[in-house]
Amino acid sequence: MQMPRPTKFHKKLAALAGDWTGDEVFPPSHWEPKGGKAKGRYKTRAIAGGFAFVQDYEQSRGGKVTFTGHGVFGYDVQQNCYLWHWTDSMGGMPCTATKGQWTKNQIVWENEGPMGRSRYTHTFLRGGKLGFKIEASQDGVAWTVMMEGLYTKKAAKKK
Repeated sequence: MQMPRPTKFHKKLAALAGDWTGDEVFPPSHWEPKGGKAKGRYKTRAIAGGFAFVQDYEQSRGGKVTFTGHGVFGYDVQQNCYLWHWTDSMGGMPCTATKGQWTKNQIVWENEGPMGRSRYTHTFLRGGKLGFKIEASQDGVAWTVMMEGLYTKKAAKKK
């Protein structure tokens, strides 16, 4: 039996791979009534023969880690969409995967849960930069920006 190979859709997720660091801004919202800033860092790498990518995230404020998370990205051929499973130090476990679609230089993910709807956008920029935005909505029409980050990919070490 010939083993399956990752599709072009799985391979596209390699754009997320690497060691990323950047500044994050939280506009005033129910998350952060006064708004705020943080430093974000995450490492993403291929697993399972390239069928998935795993991400470990840390957020720091005042030099101390204040939030951590773990994600797994993949592509579901049957549903024809990207899937993102996420859990973090807020204690929640994913009940369903967040579904995403790739359009031009962005992956836009959307999910609905007990607290409303969430939208997450990864925007791949020139020069090894990555934008990330989290938005929330109660009705799926009016969206509020909860967080925006701009990250730089660390250059690979020369062998």
